[in-house]
Order: sequence, then structure tokens, then C-alpha cells
Amino acid sequence: MILLTGGAGYIGSHVCIALLDAGLDVVAIDNLSNSNIASLERVQSICGRSLVFRHADIRNEEAIYEILRACGVTAVIHLAGLKAVGDSNVRPMTYYENNVLGTMRLVSAMKKAKVKTLVFSSSATVYGVPRYLPLDEKHPLEPTNPYGRTKFFIEEMLRDLYRSDDDWRIGILRYFNPVGAHESGLIGEDPLGVPNNLLPFVAQVAIGKREKLLIWGNDYDTPDGTGIRDFIHVVDLASGHLSALRHLTKRGVLAVNLGTGRGNSVLEVIRAFDAVSGRSVRYETGERRAGDVAIWYADPTFAKEALGWKSARSLGQMCADHWRWQLQNPDGYRGIEVLKVQERSRDADRHRRASSPEVLSKRRIARPHERA
Repeated sequence: MILLTGGAGYIGSHVCIALLDAGLDVVAIDNLSNSNIASLERVQSICGRSLVFRHADIRNEEAIYEILRACGVTAVIHLAGLKAVGDSNVRPMTYYENNVLGTMRLVSAMKKAKVKTLVFSSSATVYGVPRYLPLDEKHPLEPTNPYGRTKFFIEEMLRDLYRSDDDWRIGILRYFNPVGAHESGLIGEDPLGVPNNLLPFVAQVAIGKREKLLIWGNDYDTPDGTGIRDFIHVVDLASGHLSALRHLTKRGVLAVNLGTGRGNSVLEVIRAFDAVSGRSVRYETGERRAGDVAIWYADPTFAKEALGWKSARSLGQMCADHWRWQLQNPDGYRGIEVLKVQERSRDADRHRRASSPEVLSKRRIARPHERA
């Protein structure tokens, strides 16, 4: 039984599928502050298997302990947390409370429940400005924003935890740029408000929800002048968690990059999306954003050596899968909720009409046995 924090989120819902398809049992917890329970309903439909859901916050240590104990959890995959770099600059204390304090309370509950296997969702932002490329796990950790620092401090905390108690098995996964969606089009990234990530913004422009995309800088030292990033399909990323879980057979702390080892520029992403969608994504260029770097991509060699894992899906497939999700769910999971409300309203209207005195009177007149 695997406890998955942040299980209803974008990455969490895809990790749920990887776990369920592998025959594992899952209890997903989420406070639903930035996610929708509909994602887990669809996960179960895709897999043909059920999971356990608990509405809970990782900062509630007692609630987490009770879930661990009651469900017989044997390992935890920890995804829950706030993740927007820009927002973390505006609300740093909120990020420290949710990410660092939340993880402290989760780990404390695990320790009390004697569950000492943990896969932690970290981020490549812990590396900061690249001193060299590609970025490998030996690169210095020098995060430049509060979000990245929360991930860095959690990594350090987990290392200290292991030093104090060497029964722990801990996997630290440093994500690069997750994109795409499940091939069914049933689950995908559903940002609230203005998207923080490139591909959801591109997709919303393509479908007509937004007028145009603003590219932050076109004068970088790259082939087309736009920034280059390592984009990884979310399904490949999800499989990395399963690989990490399977390889945590020995006690210790293992930090691994999850990336493709290649970079694509902003313009390359736009052109790939144009090709799969048949639409022309409008864009214009603006000034560089402070703190952005020209090129950023992983060295995934260690992931293959340590976990037997590597990414498999191309940029074209990432764009095609995201476009399918966008077409089928133009308003994301919120569209589902609107449909449910409308259906409930129609049912209520039908019930009111069926129960009206006029209808009941007509029904009474129309009864054949009463005519006789």
C-alpha cells in the first residue's frame, strides 16, 4: 500500500496510474487547494481499479499518522507542495510553511507509524544557475528563489534524517520540466488562472482561450534566440517514481535527475504544437525575465544506471497528448463540475415539473382504471 501525497494533482494523478497499473494499492491524499477530485475518478476509470482517497493536508500530522496506520501503508511518495517560482518570490513564508513544515510533519508521522521508505518530489531548481551543462547530480546546489530553496532544505533535512536513523530508504527525484498528458486525454494539467508553465499557455492560445503567448526574451545565445529547456513527458516522469520505489531496496539516500538529456527552445515547442494541432499559435516577444537562464537540461545518465529508467516520449508526442487533453477538456476539470451542476439542475427541474399540481392532476385524469 503506497501513500501518495498530492495525489489528485497533475503529476500525482499520472503517478497513480503508474502505481495501479503495476498492481500496487494506493491511498491518495490531497487538500484539493490546487487540484480536483475528478482527476482520481478518471484515474480509476482508466485503470479499471479503485484507490483510496482521503481529504487531508500534510501539515496535519495526526491525520497523516491515522491514515498511515489505518491503511497499512508501506511506503510514501511525497508530491504535495506549492511549486510556482514567481509566486514563491511574492509569498515565501507560505512556501516554507507548505513545503518545508508540511514535509517535517509528514516525516514525523511516518516515523511514528514505522514507515521508513520515501520517494520525494524535488526539482532541478535546486541547481540554480548552471555552472556547466548538462546538469548532473554532482552539480553544486545553489537555488536562486524561495521555491528552489524549500526543495533544497527538504533534501538536506532528509539527509540529516538518514544520518540520525539509518533504517530509512529515501529517493530524491529532481524533476526538469514535466509536460504532456495521459494518452487517453482524460487527465492532464489543469492550471488555475494564468498558467505558470509554457505548454498549457501554448495550448490555451491554440484553442482560443488566450489571445497570444509572450516569449520572455529572444536574444539568448541559442540557435533561435529563445531559451532552451529540458521537457519531459509526465507519463515518463511518473514511471520514474515507480522505478525509484522498486530500487529503494537498500538503506540510504539516493538523488536522481528525471529529464531527457536534451533541450528544446520555446520556438521549437511552438512549432511542434502548431504541427500537431493544425493551429498557428500567436506570440510576441518581450524583455528577458530576471533570473532566467539561456539553456537548461539534464544529464540523465545516473537515472539509467541507478534506476534502469530513461525517458521514451518525444516532444511531438508531448504536444499531441497535451492537445488531446485540451480539446477534450477546454475548461479542465472545472468543466466537469459545471456539467454536473447543470445536470443536477435539470434533474431538479424535471422533478419539480413532475411534482406540480397540474401534472399530477393530468396524470390522475389519464389513469385508465379510474376512467373505468
